[in-house]
Amino acid sequence: MSSETGVADRIDGEASEAARRYAQAIFDLAKEAKQLDAVEQDFSKFSAAWRESSELRDVARSPLFDPVDKARALVAVAQKLGLSDLGRKAIGTVAQNRRAAELLAIGSVFRSLVLRERGARQVEVIFARQPGDQEKNAVIAALGETLGSKIEAEISVDESLIGGFVARAGSRQFDASVKAKLDALRLALKSA
Repeated sequence: MSSETGVADRIDGEASEAARRYAQAIFDLAKEAKQLDAVEQDFSKFSAAWRESSELRDVARSPLFDPVDKARALVAVAQKLGLSDLGRKAIGTVAQNRRAAELLAIGSVFRSLVLRERGARQVEVIFARQPGDQEKNAVIAALGETLGSKIEAEISVDESLIGGFVARAGSRQFDASVKAKLDALRLALKSA
């Protein structure tokens, strides 16, 4: 994940209290309107645009833009992305209330709430190389068994791991990377 998005944008455990409250309110509205899937897709599309566009991030984070103008601009982006009416209104409200910089964190918390509603957990799995379907499915199945729940995995690649994978589920981390094993071996050799 890009460091440009910030740690709080990636890890819902570090999302602000305000981001959690907004996500819960949007979740409640979407559930009541039977639009959980649509709003989840809205946040996914918006997050992808956020990661791709430095201009979008700059506008959302800048204190120099009037909140009303910022809300209009972000709603226009949301409209162009094809977001649902509820998704556009949520983004506009968040921006108007001076919380646009937290939209990615709000989306992450929202996704966690949707997964919990479905009886699943979100897990980030970072492989050293692009995994094949069989390898990916085996890791996800093992994590599901270990965590005792259905898993929805976000897969990424970090070649610095050398081999294996690292999985993060909330505050828990499972490190089965070659890099971690080499680091442990180095530490053992230093203390010997």
